[in-house]
Amino acid sequence: MNFELVLQIILVVVSVALVFAILLHKGRGGGMSDMFGGGVTSGLSSSGVAERNLNRLTVTLAVVWGGIIIALGIMSRFSGDF
Repeated sequence: MNFELVLQIILVVVSVALVFAILLHKGRGGGMSDMFGGGVTSGLSSSGVAERNLNRLTVTLAVVWGGIIIALGIMSRFSGDF
């Protein structure tokens, strides 16, 4: 299996996970999480632990997503497939 293909598959999984993590954030002023019934419940958000962990997860997923995009860009630049 090609390493580039593995990165592309991981990119799809990370992209879907990032979308779900963003939708789970507590809506501020009619966000998407309220529309779909998601978001952190008010009982959990009072402590802030769940909100902080969700923020960390979202930032981590975004950094991984960006790293994969850069790696795939560099790989395609030097592979000769344009």
